[in-house]
Order: sequence, then structure tokens, then C-alpha cells
Amino acid sequence: MPGLQPQGLPPELLTSPEWQRACQQRDFASVFRLVKVKAGIYPSRVAALCGMTPSRVGEIMSGRRRLAHIDVIERVADGLRIPGAMLGLAHRPWEIPPSAASGQHPRRRPAQKFATATDSEQESEAEPGRGLEELLTLADGRVTRSTLLALRSSVEDYWRRDDEYGGASMRPAVVGHLRYVTQVMGSVPDSLRRDLQSLAAELARLAGWAYFDACQYSTARSYFTQALRLSHGQDDYLFMANVLSCMSLQATYDGQPSDAVALACKAQDAARTAGGQPLVMSMLHMREAFAHATLRDAASCHQAIGRSREAYEQARGQEAEAPSWVRYFDETKLIVDTGIALAKLGESERAEPLIAEGLRRETGAQQRGRAFHAFWLATAQLQQGRLEAACDSAGPALDLSASLDSPRVAGHVHEFHRRLAPYARESSVIVFEQRMREAVG
Repeated sequence: MPGLQPQGLPPELLTSPEWQRACQQRDFASVFRLVKVKAGIYPSRVAALCGMTPSRVGEIMSGRRRLAHIDVIERVADGLRIPGAMLGLAHRPWEIPPSAASGQHPRRRPAQKFATATDSEQESEAEPGRGLEELLTLADGRVTRSTLLALRSSVEDYWRRDDEYGGASMRPAVVGHLRYVTQVMGSVPDSLRRDLQSLAAELARLAGWAYFDACQYSTARSYFTQALRLSHGQDDYLFMANVLSCMSLQATYDGQPSDAVALACKAQDAARTAGGQPLVMSMLHMREAFAHATLRDAASCHQAIGRSREAYEQARGQEAEAPSWVRYFDETKLIVDTGIALAKLGESERAEPLIAEGLRRETGAQQRGRAFHAFWLATAQLQQGRLEAACDSAGPALDLSASLDSPRVAGHVHEFHRRLAPYARESSVIVFEQRMREAVG
């Protein structure tokens, strides 16, 4: 709606600390309130400018709904003329002068819910502009120990944001950091090179995970492979086990469960070389159980679950000795993952109480995990023919998916919706479909 576009927000609003803080935190309740008070743009006009319904804007302003999907955030930035950098986005098309826009500047595609990219799209998105290496060389900044600490802090923040909101939107920033680190590795003192190589390996793993969460499996696999290559020669077998466990989980999602079993077993071998840290081994056995469940190999799945539980018991009281990246695998996660593996096997009556208990224990900060687990609870109930309970349980997954930038979560919701097709005329399914339309819109 070109005629509706504002000419720009008042400079005094854009420069105010309150506005900048709201944008940095992507606190759209405050953003919408400030544009109403300081720029005279009322909720109904915000809705029209940003392609949303007035009721959705009202829910955001009241705190009942959050925005995290990158395509919706981009619509808000474009509709209200919020500079992209304020929201952690690339420059918006309207910020680029016409002469520059006609050049070879890559333009980020909006994320598509319930869809995956083609291989050619994956390749084009993974490749930054040709001039990036030249710019990094020209930057010629000196890498110090402080630089390394700052980069590590960024990685920690990326993982936190991935856990809370999903990893899809982080891909350009993570890949940019990875390219920067690999670019400068050859020009630093030996005292820093090994640490930078470890950091590059972690960034490659993070990039792989972000592309996996975006359901772009081919690109994810290439970054996971790069992470293994970067860690080669550093004898960090626990890190290699971590990367292999990520690849195993992705292979399970990608319809390659036999590969997933092989990768999980290789990860266990790597972890044993590092001493067999029990919490790591517990998580790795559960990854193996997922793969066996996908193969419908009940005996092997139950054996892997048993080994996971035994290793977890060995880990009790030693959690502080485990690597930080595996400490998410607590007793709650063990319980809910056991339930998911059983649900994959079709043992829904055993699975349901475990997943429900996991959901009861989880905190509100674990949004993506709660979305996954609500989906699996609904799946276990649907397997038992309890349609109304399944639709009720899927509701939280649907609501959470609207505030996450995770096509992997969206794909699960879409799969659940597909399974409801035979019951399309049932009242509970009609209500669920209405909620789904509202969440998407």
C-alpha cells in the first residue's frame, strides 16, 4: 500500500534512548506505543502499514503476543520506516540510494513459514557479497585478546537467542563472524591462532545449527563439516562429538535415520576418546535412540534409552564438570526426550505422561523447546485417537511458533495440521485451523 507509507519517523524519536532500547530488544509493545505517542501513528494505522490485523497489533501492545518471525519484523521495519540496523536487520531497500540499489547488493529474502528453500536458494543465501573479503582486508584491524573475548561473548549471545527465539534469523550475522575469523587467522600471532581456530570451529557449528533450524539441510551439513575440519588437529574430541551429534539429529530430520545412527555412534566414540564424560554420553545415547525410533527399531531404541538413563545417573553431582554446551540436558530434558523417542516408535500411552511432565517442569524462557514438546504431546494424544486433547495440546505449539523464527518448529506444526486432514469436519479441528490462520496472518 504505497499511499499509506509514512515519510519517516521523527528524528527525536529515533535518537531517544527509550526507542533505541526498545528496538535493540525487539520489544514491539514499546515500539508500537512510542510510535503512537511520539509520532501519532495509531494502532489501526500500524496494522495497515505493517500488513497485520488491528487485533494482532493490540495483542502485541498488551504483551499477549510477541514478534520474532523475521519476515514480520521486516514488514514492521518497512511499514514504519525503522532503519534496519536498529532492529538487527540488513539495510532495508528504501534505505539504499537508487544508484547503489542497482548494483550487486544482495537482498535478503523474507522467511517463509512452513516452507524450505531449494538447494540453489541455500547456496545463494550462504554466499555473501564478493567484496566482503576485500573490505575485511582493508579494515586491517589488529586482533587482540580483547577481540577474542568480544567474539566469544557474541557467540554466547547467539546461542542464548537461538534457544529463546530460534536460529534462522541469525544466519547472516553468524556467517559474517565466521568469515571474519577465518580471514584473520593467518595474520595473528601463534599465541592467538589456536584460540581463533577453536572460535571459528564453534562459529561454523553455530552456522550449521542455524541453517538446520531453517530446514536448509545441505547448507547446514557443509558448515558442520567445516566445523569438524577446523577442529581437526586440536584433539578436542568432545567438540567433535558435539558436532557429530548435531549432524545425527539433522540426518534424523532429513529422512536418513541409518546415517543418523552411524553419526551418533561415531560421536560416542569421540566422546569416549575424551574420557566418556557421562552427561555428554547420556545426550549422545538419546540422539541414537531418536534415530532407532525413526527406523522403528524398538529393541535398539529401548537399549539406547536405557544407556542414556544409566549415563545420566553417573553424571549426577558432576554437572559442573560437563561442557557448557551439554548442560541443557538435565533431568527434565531426559524425561521429555524419552517420551519423544517412544512417541516416534508409536508407544504413545507410555510417551504421553513423560512429555507432559517435561512440559510441566520447563520454564517460560525455553520457548522453542516448549513448542517442540507441545507438538509431541499433541502427537502422542492423536496417536491414541484423542482428537480434542491433541488439538488443545497443539495450541501452545501454534502460539509459540508465531513468536519464534524457527522453520523447524513451523514444520512440525504444519505436519500436525496435515495429520488432522481426516478429521477436518470435527469442531476441535475447525477451532484449531482458525487459530492457525490467525497465527499465520
